[in-house]
Amino acid sequence: MTSTASEIAAYERDGYVVFRDVLDPELIKEVNGHVAWLQARHPDVRPEQLGHVFLRDDPFWVWLVSDPRLLEIATLFVGLDLALFASHYISKPPYSGQPVLWHQDAAFWPLDPMRVVTLWLAVDHSTPRNGCVRVIPGSHLEPVLAMRDNTSVESVLGKEIAVEVDESRAVDMVLAPGDVEVHHPNIVHGSNANTSPDRRCGLTIRYIPTSTRITDPEVPYPSAFHLQGSPGVNTYQPRPPYVEGRDYPFAGSADWA
Repeated sequence: MTSTASEIAAYERDGYVVFRDVLDPELIKEVNGHVAWLQARHPDVRPEQLGHVFLRDDPFWVWLVSDPRLLEIATLFVGLDLALFASHYISKPPYSGQPVLWHQDAAFWPLDPMRVVTLWLAVDHSTPRNGCVRVIPGSHLEPVLAMRDNTSVESVLGKEIAVEVDESRAVDMVLAPGDVEVHHPNIVHGSNANTSPDRRCGLTIRYIPTSTRITDPEVPYPSAFHLQGSPGVNTYQPRPPYVEGRDYPFAGSADWA
């Protein structure tokens, strides 16, 4: 990947930027298999909720978020000393995929300071038809707004921003498998329900500089992993070993073990 000053400038101006063809089709095929494996292991969990609590003992997941191509992108925005804060598959099934109501990530996260970047990896084609991410450009420059519960619609978060959002400003993140959309923790974003016949799956990956403290009472945080550079201020989970027959099999498992 070749970074350009224009991509960083776009992120600073708009609060998001897209990188195309970051991961190869072979790895995306493995990611698809991992989603199916997780769903089979956790049949009572909605596919939009395959979140960070399942990551701690999953070598493939830790291996995936450690991919050098992803880390290279993350370093552009938060520096060379990197840790994982959290990661979450949001897999919207055909016809019944839940929406993500308008929100800002910074309203939820136990981080101090709020220096963090999200890489949203497209596992499927992501379009307006199947509920792609939508962002409000420039909203990361505005304050973090209060949230409110919304039980009138079944949604991934169950909450929304407590003011009306001008949806006429929204931009659809149309992505192909292997593309990565990067966004700021303060940007207003969400996604519509998936009422199409096509699944819409993406993996969110939240990278922090190791100088950002995870303030959650649970130490180490379930998805806190040191990835590169100085370990900084946090306590981290140990790297999970790969055990054949127990864990999701993947091409890099022999080197990982």
